[in-house]
Amino acid sequence: MKFKTEQESFWTGEFGNEYTKRNRGEKIVASNFALFGRILRSAPQVKSIVELGCNIGLNLQALKRINPAFELCGYEINKTAAEQARAQGIADIIDGTIIEEIPSEKKFDLAFTKTVLIHINPQELDKVYENLDRLSTRYILVCEYYNPSPVAVNYRGNDDRLFKRDFAGEIIDKFSLRLIDYGFTYHRDNYFPQDDVTWFLLEK
Repeated sequence: MKFKTEQESFWTGEFGNEYTKRNRGEKIVASNFALFGRILRSAPQVKSIVELGCNIGLNLQALKRINPAFELCGYEINKTAAEQARAQGIADIIDGTIIEEIPSEKKFDLAFTKTVLIHINPQELDKVYENLDRLSTRYILVCEYYNPSPVAVNYRGNDDRLFKRDFAGEIIDKFSLRLIDYGFTYHRDNYFPQDDVTWFLLEK
C-alpha cells in the first residue's frame, strides 16, 4: 500500500515491526494500568474508548483490567501489530492510517492517543485532531511528549520521525475544549514508570 507520508511508511515497515518486539510485557501494562487509573478518576462516566495508534494493544489491555465492561476500539497502521492486538480479543481493531478521515458512525465517550501524535507528519496533524474530535462524544485524551513550541528530535538515528509540541493546546484552540486534568509521568518512577510523557484530559 502506498502511503501519503514518509512517517507512515516508516511505521508499517521493519522499524515498526521491531518496535512491537521491543515494547511489550507485563511491566508496561502495569504502568499503563496505573496511568489510566489516575486519568479516568477525572472522567468517571466513561464506558466506551477508542485509541488511535494502538500498536499491539498494551494500553487497551490496561483499560480492560481497569473495567472489563469497557467497550474498546483501536486503529493501527502496522498490520503485524494490529494482528497481535486483535488476537487478544478485548477490542475491535481496525487496520489503517489515522491521517485519513475515519468514519464516525460509531462514537465513543473517550478518544485518545498515547505517544502517537509525536510520530505524525506535522502537516497532517490537523487530520488526526479532527478524527479525535469526530470519534469522541465527550472526552479527548492526549498523552505525548510536550514542548511549548514545535521541535523535531532525532529518533533512534532517524530524522523527522519524532516531533514535540503543545498538541493539547492546539486541540483546545481548534475545538474550543475545556482542560479537565493533566499530569506528567517520569521514567524514573519507582513503581510505574512511563517515558516522560505529559497527558491532558480535555472535555467538549
